[in-house]
Amino acid sequence: MTVTLVQLLIWAIIAAVVGLIGELIAGRRGPAGIIGAVLLGWLAIFLIVGVFHFHIVGEPVLSGVPIISSIIAAAVLALLYSLVFRRPVSDRRFLR
Repeated sequence: MTVTLVQLLIWAIIAAVVGLIGELIAGRRGPAGIIGAVLLGWLAIFLIVGVFHFHIVGEPVLSGVPIISSIIAAAVLALLYSLVFRRPVSDRRFLR
């Protein structure tokens, strides 16, 4: 599979949107703010398109990326990240 520069830019925009919406749905934040949201979006797109080859029948597809499936994957990744890398409650008390 060859990826052109235009397709790479389109995927970057889709990754940003998917990552931000995924974080909003999960109600949790990923690492490093907007850059972390874009990375979550990239990872979600990679998992959906490249690894699992999963998409919902009839969902919108933009430049080969199933949008709804990628948003769901980004939300799950944001939730998993926040569960694995959260600070213990005892540490939060002393940081105020």
